[in-house]
Amino acid sequence: MPPLHALANPSRPPVRSTRRALLALGAALPAAAALSPLTALAQPAADAAAGYPARPVRMVVGFPAGTGPDIVARILANQLSQAWGGVGVIVDNKPGAGGLIAAAEVARAAPDGYTVMLGETGQIAIAPSSYRKLAYDPARDFVPASQVATSNFVLLVDPQRVPARNLRDFIAWSRQRPQGLFMATFGAGTPGHFGAALFGEAAGIKIEPVHYKSTGDALAGLFGGDVQGVFASVGLAVPNVKAGKLLALGSSGETRSPALPDVPTFREQGLNGLAFNSWFGILAPAKTPPAIVAKLAADVQRAAGAPDGRQRLGDAGFQATGTTAQDFARTIAADTATWGKAVAATGFKAD
Repeated sequence: MPPLHALANPSRPPVRSTRRALLALGAALPAAAALSPLTALAQPAADAAAGYPARPVRMVVGFPAGTGPDIVARILANQLSQAWGGVGVIVDNKPGAGGLIAAAEVARAAPDGYTVMLGETGQIAIAPSSYRKLAYDPARDFVPASQVATSNFVLLVDPQRVPARNLRDFIAWSRQRPQGLFMATFGAGTPGHFGAALFGEAAGIKIEPVHYKSTGDALAGLFGGDVQGVFASVGLAVPNVKAGKLLALGSSGETRSPALPDVPTFREQGLNGLAFNSWFGILAPAKTPPAIVAKLAADVQRAAGAPDGRQRLGDAGFQATGTTAQDFARTIAADTATWGKAVAATGFKAD
C-alpha cells in the first residue's frame, strides 16, 4: 500500500527521490561554482572590444609635424576617425632622440587601447642594436597591431653644389674627396643613418654621418653646403625633387617608387646589394587586451587598404600595406636581425 503522504499529495515525489535530487544538486553546485569565476573572467575579455573606442584615441608620433611618420599618422587618424563614427584620433607629436622619447612614454602608458604609437623601423628594429641601454624593450613592452605603410629612401643632393647628375658620376666625384662624403641624417640610429653606411660600403666611399635633430635642420645643412647628400623618405623627397630644389640620384627600393618613377633604384645602377626601406605601424602597450588589439588591427588594415586611404598614402610617397598583427610581428623580428647586422658592421653605439 502506498505511503500515506503519497495518498494525501499524489504529485509530491517520494522522500527518497527528493533526497537523491538534493544530493545530485549538491554535487553539481561545487562544479558550477568552480566554473563561474572563469566565466566571469572570460566574459570581460571577450567583451573588451565591444564598445571600443568609446572615447578619443591618442596616437603618439616620435617625430615633428610634417615628417614621414607624422604624415602617415595623420592620414591614418583621419581614416580611423571616419570608420569609428567620428570618434577622434589625436595625433600627439613627441619628437626627440630619434623617436625614443615617444616610445618610452607609450611603453609606460595604460594598456587599454587609448594610447597607441605610430612606430617606425628605427624605434623598434634598430634601437635594440644601436643602444646599450634603452628605456624600453621593443619585444617586451609593445604588442604589434598592424603595419600601415612602407617607404623607400632616396639619395638627394643639391644640384647647385654637387656637379654630378647621376649616381655613377656622384660616386666618382665623392671618391676624389679626401675628407670623404658628409651625409646628413635625421638622427643617430635612424634608417637613414645606417642606410648611408650601407651605401658607402656598397659604393666604396668614405661616409661621415652628420646627425641633425630634425628634418628641417638636415635639409638646411644640405642647402648650406655643410653636407653633400641625405637619404630621405620618398614622401619628403617628392616635393623637393618636383620643385627642382633637389636632385634624386637613386632609390633604395626593390622597385621604383610610383611617386618618383623616373628615379632608378640602386640595384638598377649596379649596386646590387643595396636595398632597404622603412616601415610605419601601430603598436600598443604590452598587456593591452587581445580583443582590443585584434579590433585595432582589423580597423587599421581596413583603413590602410581602403581605396581613399591607399590613394592618400600613395600620393604622399608611401606604399600602403595594412598587414595582420602576425605578419607585422614577423617583419619586426626579421628587420631587427637584418638591421642588427648593419649596426654591428659599423661598430656604432649611440650611448
